[in-house]
Amino acid sequence: MLQQYCTAFKRAVVSNWQYKLGSRLLAGIVVGYLFLVLAIGLSWSIEPESTTIATTPEFTGTTITTTLLQVASTLLDKPGGLLRNDIAPPGIWLDNMQNWELGVLIQVRDLARALRKDFSRSQSQSTEDSDLATAEPQFNFDSTSWMLPSSEGEYLTGIKSLQSYLERLTQTASPEAQFYARADNLTHWLGDVETRLGSLSQRLTASVGQKRLNTDLAGDTAATQTTANAVEMEIKTPWYQIDDVFYEARGASWALVQILRAVEIDFSDVLQKKNALVSLRQIIRELETTQTAIWSPIILNGSGFGLVANHSLVMASYISRAHAAIIDLRELLAQG
Repeated sequence: MLQQYCTAFKRAVVSNWQYKLGSRLLAGIVVGYLFLVLAIGLSWSIEPESTTIATTPEFTGTTITTTLLQVASTLLDKPGGLLRNDIAPPGIWLDNMQNWELGVLIQVRDLARALRKDFSRSQSQSTEDSDLATAEPQFNFDSTSWMLPSSEGEYLTGIKSLQSYLERLTQTASPEAQFYARADNLTHWLGDVETRLGSLSQRLTASVGQKRLNTDLAGDTAATQTTANAVEMEIKTPWYQIDDVFYEARGASWALVQILRAVEIDFSDVLQKKNALVSLRQIIRELETTQTAIWSPIILNGSGFGLVANHSLVMASYISRAHAAIIDLRELLAQG
């Protein structure tokens, strides 16, 4: 009887030891996995630095096209690649980087459209470039598609088409590919930039919530709209979207800084003739300030004059100044 009891006791002790060992091993694996995912997530969350493109200015348009290629390629080549379509950790958790990518992608789409619609065409009835006609819709593919087809695959097709266009730009024996650096072409694209920055500025300032008068039909007594809106509206960004808007604006500004530097090179003669070069450089400087390092671990949303900072309002200030400067630049370009 005593022997049976001792045997049962030993079995219980061994079983309990094995259970504790298994539990600790499992806990160790889980903790190790979480630390690994955290380390990878931190690495993937580092924003790429902007770079200056070195090209041959004698071929008009090569600087802008090369810059667009680099900006688009960064979305795929940066640590972690494109994260907007990730369905597994840590990419699925990195919403700040995902929204940064969205801001960059929107600028890529706008410039690809401008290349196809304006920069590569001499007049409204000219034939569009075949490579650019392929590239533009590829960049407009859904950025959250994981497979069949994947977003990366579609964007890579667009990048290859841009590379083909760039190669043809530098072939003097085959002049089908062209880039026309004219004031009117630049003004059209800057109009898109102006609209994008104006929207971002409004969304950023809505972080604290404010009442706004409806000015949708202001300036035209005969203007109408589909459905009537209230005379006064309260606009406020939901708290869980504040950092999303902030990083989208930061990504858009990162892309614009590099694109506008390229514009300064390819449109140098036009800008100097209009005495608008300094205006463009001031826009670049305003947007460069949006890329200042963020020392806070989270995007703070304090009131406008409160004790806690409001990062969205600071970002809106820089973008609003760039927005106003673009309006002035467009007016300069429109003058004879």
